[in-house]
Amino acid sequence: MKDNGFELESVYQENLTPTKIKLGVLPEYASCHTAQIEGYTFEGHIPAADIKRFLASKPTRMKGLAVGGMPMGSPGMEYGDKKDSYNVVAFDDKGRTMVWASHN
Repeated sequence: MKDNGFELESVYQENLTPTKIKLGVLPEYASCHTAQIEGYTFEGHIPAADIKRFLASKPTRMKGLAVGGMPMGSPGMEYGDKKDSYNVVAFDDKGRTMVWASHN
């Protein structure tokens, strides 16, 4: 993320589950990284370009983006030529989701 222009501050927590719930991250999209940028929540291995496009659009109904699990080939999960297909989903405060971006 630093390489893509984001300033980072790491905060270690023993148990992130309460924080994820408070931020509206659905259990099926919970992953190992949670970030807040400009009031939005970002969960998991999301490509920086998707985050930048989301922030530029300033969606009013969506709380953030998420990628569940750790798909092979997603940022930080590169492993040679192996890549999983995965979706980046946008989510709102009622638990509704929509596909924001697809990666193959």
